[in-house]
Amino acid sequence: MRRRQFLVLSALTPAAMALPATTAGANETARHRFGFASDGSAFLLDGKPFQIRSGELHPARIPVEYWRHRIRMAKAMGMNTIAVYVMWNYVEEREGVFDFETERRDVIAFIRLCAAEGMWVLLRPGPYVCAEWDLGGIPPYLLRHKDIKLRVRRSEDPRYFAAVQRYVEALSRRVRPLLVANGGPILMVQVENEYGSYGSDTTYLEEIRQLWISNGVPGPFYTQDGLAQVRQNHTVVPGGAIGLSGGDAAQIAGARHSFPDVPAMAGEVYPGWLTHWGEPAFAGQDSDVSAQLKGFMAGGLSFNLYMIHGGTNFGFWAGANARDDSGAYQPDITSYDYNAPITEQGAAGPRYHAYRSIVGGAVPDPLPPVPAPIPTYTSEGRTFTPTPFASLWDNLPAPLRSSRPQPMEAHGQNSGFVLYRTKLDGYTGGKLDIRWVHDYATVFVDGRYTGGFSRPRIPAALAARLNVTNDNAPLTLPPGTGAPTLDIAVEGMGRTNFGHALVDRKGILESVSLRGAELTGWEVFPLPMDSKFIETLRARISDPGRPGLFFRLAFDVPALGDTYVDMSRWTKGVVWVNGHNLGRYWTIGPQHRLFCPAPWLRRGRNELVVFDLHQTAASPIGFAATLAAAGAERAR
Repeated sequence: MRRRQFLVLSALTPAAMALPATTAGANETARHRFGFASDGSAFLLDGKPFQIRSGELHPARIPVEYWRHRIRMAKAMGMNTIAVYVMWNYVEEREGVFDFETERRDVIAFIRLCAAEGMWVLLRPGPYVCAEWDLGGIPPYLLRHKDIKLRVRRSEDPRYFAAVQRYVEALSRRVRPLLVANGGPILMVQVENEYGSYGSDTTYLEEIRQLWISNGVPGPFYTQDGLAQVRQNHTVVPGGAIGLSGGDAAQIAGARHSFPDVPAMAGEVYPGWLTHWGEPAFAGQDSDVSAQLKGFMAGGLSFNLYMIHGGTNFGFWAGANARDDSGAYQPDITSYDYNAPITEQGAAGPRYHAYRSIVGGAVPDPLPPVPAPIPTYTSEGRTFTPTPFASLWDNLPAPLRSSRPQPMEAHGQNSGFVLYRTKLDGYTGGKLDIRWVHDYATVFVDGRYTGGFSRPRIPAALAARLNVTNDNAPLTLPPGTGAPTLDIAVEGMGRTNFGHALVDRKGILESVSLRGAELTGWEVFPLPMDSKFIETLRARISDPGRPGLFFRLAFDVPALGDTYVDMSRWTKGVVWVNGHNLGRYWTIGPQHRLFCPAPWLRRGRNELVVFDLHQTAASPIGFAATLAAAGAERAR
């Protein structure tokens, strides 16, 4: 099955991040040689056959304080390697401005932690990663170019390739000391990602490889693709190993037959699956890779479990799948639990010990003990009631002006919400048609909510209750007279990370028409909903009956522990705890609880903020937000 086919609470101190003088596997003082057998039959470490037993972890999806714990959980399951995606758009949100330090962006510190725990690393830097991450890791600032092409990425587009060069240069100088030849833990660097699903431009792949080489990263390299794609499109690089998406022992043998000069590994073995909003349950719950693991261990074959621990799409970083420009759009939920053997909260899942037994029974040395579970916190059934304290409408920034509405990217906004406003001269009501809403809009006429648009399909009963149209169908506005103000508040959900519509701008893309006549003369209010915006909210609600409110809850925590915020009685919005964006919630599920890690809580007083697109101050429904005992949200 093709993964993306669409046809103990302790702060991590600086000392803990430093590589020790000696470690059990990789360190900066003991240099190793990693490469391939001359006949392609094996990976070699210091001249001897080496089985890569890898588990994928994404530091961007894991609180920094838990990085070491998750690495140790993978090691205790028998892994000797960690595969690491670097999300380009997470470290370069603004063009030319790199951040490898704040929040969960310090991938170098994460790699050093892997080495400190005796683990090797497979570096997967993209530039495209897919990963169910917003725009597959490509920076949204490239979307300001109207004719940019990203589905089949080519070096012929100087705007794209110049950005790639800048990224590779910035990352290269940071990872060079951590290459295995320099005494670090990085065994191989992946070139691009699943390019065979998009094209067959091997010249482009070679140019990416040469970028790394020219920046002092000589490899070894490997590529990642499905067996059918790599056979058809030959999307490999000279001398590079082959990683197979969804591979097993038989597919590794098939790759070796087709490409006998280099070794192959199962680069993405799926113990679970990704989940979209609106699906009936968490995906992948029946997945079991025991048979594949037994085959790998029996044959000494190399593999990478994608994911061994998924983590969480905190903030606005979740991606989406789509088949075309406006329809068949499926945004990913906030949880990236992935039904992985290590749950979102870092606990051993239902199949963790079975997989550990398979691997442990085939290696000569005993596995390390499983780390102690992270403490949890529950409100023991108490229900908290957040109170409305601020209105979006009383916190609008200065507007931008344009004749026609423009998407977020046109004015440099990466994520969040955007409000479009115009006057309706000679208003009589009628059909409002928008081309196109990306991705969810609420519509107001003179401050009165009249309905909305949903690009993702939502259940008919909910659509009727909220008067929301599916698939960008027109919305009928009520009759009236005069020149009322039309407000269209648009939430940009995840950008497409895999599919034909990889160019996926947010907001209103082209035009708005009423009764067939295009509306012009717009004010545009960017609403990134970033930490600065939330911290500076003005506590004022001029119209408590108008949806688009912020709710606040002060609560005490007697002892720190992981918890979940239960949003099952709310409609659609975002939650912050002590300024940390926990992500989106939506009543259509299947996710209804948001993971809140203990390091983001404080002993004593804490603050929770909710922004809901539909809740009003006058309604008694939906105020309850329960701090629930931490556990696998997948089981709900």
